[in-house]
Amino acid sequence: MAFWAMCAFLIGVVVDSIPIFAPPAWSVLVILIISFDADPWVVVVFGVLGSTLGRYILSRYIPHVSGRVLNRCGGKNLEYVGQRLNQGYWKTTLFVFLYTLTPLSTTALFTAAGIARAQLLYILPPFAAGKLISDAIMIVTGKLAAGDIREMFHGNFQPQTFVMLVVGIVLVGAVLFIDWQALLEKKKLMFSWRIWKGQPGSC
Repeated sequence: MAFWAMCAFLIGVVVDSIPIFAPPAWSVLVILIISFDADPWVVVVFGVLGSTLGRYILSRYIPHVSGRVLNRCGGKNLEYVGQRLNQGYWKTTLFVFLYTLTPLSTTALFTAAGIARAQLLYILPPFAAGKLISDAIMIVTGKLAAGDIREMFHGNFQPQTFVMLVVGIVLVGAVLFIDWQALLEKKKLMFSWRIWKGQPGSC
């Protein structure tokens, strides 16, 4: 049991410390259960612990990466997101918890939180609680998910897999390119495309 616990923990750490294009950790954990008949509850609990640590690592190193690729306007926009996440403990906690219950990737959330240096105390506990519930549902009772993964090995990717990948990329793009101050304060949807180093921009 200790061996599978360590495997699940390491999978969670590695997968959820990758910034953008990574499969959801639960899909890799299902492979562990199917292929090696590992205890689902052990895999879920230690996988979530690993994922929480992985998201912590991501949020710590992503600011150093963003500082090399984002200009002042891009950094300022994400700092505003971080300020909003820091404004209320219970509002932020509830939002993160409910968001984590959905099948959507939390990569965009932690990318923004890390770049904006948001309070991780507001984010990590509800993330862990929500992920424990959502992963348990996906792994323990998710027979369909297990079937999808088997078909992936045979080269038959399901439309749901592609859709979730696209949604994850769109969410990351939304975090980066939407002018959040204009949206939340002026109720205007505006985009800022000049956010990269070397690009002139007004902000």
